[in-house]
Amino acid sequence: MTSPGRPRGANPGATHDSPPAHAAGSPAARAGDGRRSIQSVEVGFPLLAALVDAGKPLTLRDLAGAAGMTSAKAHPYLVSFIRVGLVQQDAVTGQYELGPFALQMGLVSLQRLDPVRVAMPEIATLQSVIGHTLGIAVLGSHGPTMIHMTEASYPVHVNMRKGTVMSMLHTATGLVFAAWLPPKVAEHYIDREEGDTAVIAGQQPPRKVAYADIEARLADIRVHGMARAIGNPLPGVDALSVPVFDSTGNIALALTSLGPSGLFDVAWDGTIAKPLLACAQEISRKLGYRK
Repeated sequence: MTSPGRPRGANPGATHDSPPAHAAGSPAARAGDGRRSIQSVEVGFPLLAALVDAGKPLTLRDLAGAAGMTSAKAHPYLVSFIRVGLVQQDAVTGQYELGPFALQMGLVSLQRLDPVRVAMPEIATLQSVIGHTLGIAVLGSHGPTMIHMTEASYPVHVNMRKGTVMSMLHTATGLVFAAWLPPKVAEHYIDREEGDTAVIAGQQPPRKVAYADIEARLADIRVHGMARAIGNPLPGVDALSVPVFDSTGNIALALTSLGPSGLFDVAWDGTIAKPLLACAQEISRKLGYRK
């Protein structure tokens, strides 16, 4: 006799839909990297991934389809996931969604995420591709502050180092924060940098500019997904900067690449902009950001 809601013929144990059993030491029981693994966990994982991608409850049919399975094959995995709290099923609609333990796992993972630590390996890979100086900036007490610099593969004199504070309106890095911070927060940092000699800008000290006066420029930056500065704040040096977002959709940091005018491609869809944007998107994804 089948349990309520179970497709006829489905067996929660080893059925024809379950992955075949293998001896623990057999090659089939090992992952591609040579380590032993539980194949049924890997086979059932697409169901969890489909629920994450959907971001909403799904029927058994839709969920199985999204995971590339038949409903009969998916159901035993869902029963097990429900038992351990990774999935829950609505008693009225019968739809499936992520369960309470999946939520706890996600919260713990987010608490442990360090955006800079996540970004560092991606930055190293990107630098080997584009060859130009790369920097990571976060929002500090004075404004956007460089906390890491990876030097270019060629000699270049850039008067910028860890701890450098970037102008909100006169640098590509600052403009990224101005464009994606909440308006009131951005306005606060724009106002406070007037006359602050700790801030790098095209003019020293930075001149007073109202947030409302540059809203159209910030909107254009959001359309392109990045900001650029040509010869500013450093004459003869161009820059592109892109935002990295956290799981809440807030800007966590900015990635900035810069180089000498003439060698540095500042085109919105150029040889630097594309990999820079792709790098930022990958870091954002690893931080839990979803568009």
